[in-house]
Amino acid sequence: MKKKLLATTAAALMATTALADGHANEVKLGVILGFTGPIESLTPQMADGAEMAMKEVTDSGLLLDAATVTPVRADSTCTDSAAATAAAERLVTSDRVDGIIGADCSGVTGAILQNVAVPNGVVMISPSATSPGLSHANNEDNGLFFRTSPSDARQGVVITEILMDQGIKEVAVTYTNNDYGKGLADSFQTSFEAAGGTVTINAAHEDGKADYSAEVGALASAGGERLVVAGYVDQGGSGVVRAALDSGAFDTFHFPDGMISAQLLENFGSEIDGSSGAHPSPSEELAEAFGALVDGAFDHTSPFTPESYDAAALIMLAMQAANSKDSNDYKTKVMDVANAPGEPIGVGELAKALQIIKDGGDVDYVGATGVELLGPGEAAGNYREINFEGGEDKTARFR
Repeated sequence: MKKKLLATTAAALMATTALADGHANEVKLGVILGFTGPIESLTPQMADGAEMAMKEVTDSGLLLDAATVTPVRADSTCTDSAAATAAAERLVTSDRVDGIIGADCSGVTGAILQNVAVPNGVVMISPSATSPGLSHANNEDNGLFFRTSPSDARQGVVITEILMDQGIKEVAVTYTNNDYGKGLADSFQTSFEAAGGTVTINAAHEDGKADYSAEVGALASAGGERLVVAGYVDQGGSGVVRAALDSGAFDTFHFPDGMISAQLLENFGSEIDGSSGAHPSPSEELAEAFGALVDGAFDHTSPFTPESYDAAALIMLAMQAANSKDSNDYKTKVMDVANAPGEPIGVGELAKALQIIKDGGDVDYVGATGVELLGPGEAAGNYREINFEGGEDKTARFR
């Protein structure tokens, strides 16, 4: 029996050593996003961005001695935490993924983190979960959770700056009734009022309704120079805007990140001229570099698409730095590869980064969005400010 145990132990150690040395011939990465639900017009491009980074690394032949990186998609639904948790469990237990890009919306991201990622010890990098509440997750996540999009605590300040610069001092706020919407609405109200503005009403709306006239009636009664819509473009956010326009309650709006997509213009065109918006976005220079890399394969300007590329890239570079695809090994390397010191690494330079790490050097991953991870493992973040004119969204500046 003792000999059998020793043999089994030796075999296990050999397998572990082989993995640590990077000899696995496949790395599986889960891509869990809301392919159905209130942001389904955004997620195909997000997945494309993440999977483009995986292909770039696979083609290089340099990750863990020529490992192939295979994406495995799963649907978070964005809103149904039970469904998202079940989908993530399948990724981990059935597909046996080595890391997770996602989730997208804050509520389901928190549920997956708590119920799946932490219990199973799997690294998770979200490209779009922005709730300020997730900033505190790092205290309880065993160092497994990161995000490449900035917290909505930052977005609240950005919205305030935009509105104040436009002379807007009084607004009404409607938000989708979940962690994302409530967190953003509260962060904005705190910032706006501290700057001397007035929020006349801060009211939730439910997604999935056919008629938002009652919600708009309450918003109109409170008044305001502009309506801030912290909702989803494929759901209640657009429903509220339609009801507001049809009733004449509001004719200009501010659209945070959950509302910014090509679908918004398809829904309303020039009807929202005079409105403003903002979403996390790289600088113009970085955006151009990412666009050149994508080369028309998909819409590289769609919100959270470059952040998705960066999320996947960070996982793979951390694996290379740890010489292992085991989350418990490479989780400690994510911050290292994301920040200085090291050779700056832009989009399309993942092969260069992998070789530098393999040769014992350090990298500072800049990527598609100017990645810089702060203490809680989240991005400092830049925002693209938008003005809506002539049925188009035009970049005003980056903040």
